[in-house]
Amino acid sequence: MKLSSLLRGSALLLAPVIALAALTGCSTGSSASSGSSGSDAGSSGGAAAASGEWSYTDDTGKTVTLDHRPEAVASYADYAIGLLSYGIDPVAIFGRVDVATDERFAPYDISGAAIVGNSYGEIDLEALAATAPDLIVTGIYPTDREGTLDLAGPLYGLADAEQQAQLEKIAPVVAIMVGGKGLDVINSMNRLAESLGASADTVAAAKTKYDAAAADLTAAAAENPIEITQMYADADGLYVTKTADEPETELYASLGVTFTNKNPDGYYYWDIYSWENAAQVMSGDVLLLNVEGFQKDDLLAQPTFASDKALQAGQLHPWNQAALDYASQASHMTELASIIRASKKL
Repeated sequence: MKLSSLLRGSALLLAPVIALAALTGCSTGSSASSGSSGSDAGSSGGAAAASGEWSYTDDTGKTVTLDHRPEAVASYADYAIGLLSYGIDPVAIFGRVDVATDERFAPYDISGAAIVGNSYGEIDLEALAATAPDLIVTGIYPTDREGTLDLAGPLYGLADAEQQAQLEKIAPVVAIMVGGKGLDVINSMNRLAESLGASADTVAAAKTKYDAAAADLTAAAAENPIEITQMYADADGLYVTKTADEPETELYASLGVTFTNKNPDGYYYWDIYSWENAAQVMSGDVLLLNVEGFQKDDLLAQPTFASDKALQAGQLHPWNQAALDYASQASHMTELASIIRASKKL
């Protein structure tokens, strides 16, 4: 995948568009999501009453007010999964890959949802409009680790500002900020879900499972303190996630997992290595490989990386970034704990 595709290709890779650009060559204001448990959704962002006026302030500071709580919600895939986990069935879903084969949807029945986009920025607007959504949910990534939001550009999952304007003619659009602390993003998802009708009991039950999985991940990391390299690779080189800049790795690091993090204060989000410099990053005991990039055989074909100790030991795993909700993260943390326990310190 060339850089032009890289910038459009995946949730993990599209987050740091500004950083990649630096290395290679309608709403107002912004606000961070709450650090609370999410059970205060009604007071902090939206009224959860089934009837009467509904109001919600999203993570960009934009307030949407309707005469009723949205019942028909369309969503970008990453946030549709979070809504589904709390019992809210989207009427339409658009994503960066084929939604029907996206394994993250496996626990849920999405047969009643119209799939209106299977490639980043490509949305069938007529099909979306036909579902008559009351609200459209997508995301926004900060442009730096201070949390700066580019409110002039398109929201995440959208091709450009023109497409966003077309969406806003169909229904109001709200965004979840995906940056900073992983738990903050989860709480933002919770806040929106409760505003849309998810019960506090449902969220609390999901949190119980999440807490158990988090504790188990911490235990696994303590039992076997290995180094994990989370990366994307293509013909141009290696892209290693900066631990503190990706909410999921930030979350796992806060629970005790050690990630390869060679230059934490450098450019935002990625450490980027040409294949000629690949040896600089060959320290991890386990490789987590973004599912849309190079996998085992591709890496073995790279002379400067074929001797990587984790690759040679077979300690590599395809890795699809999970949605940032309690249920998805509980499952992902359980998977990562299993990987850690099954791996050897090399």
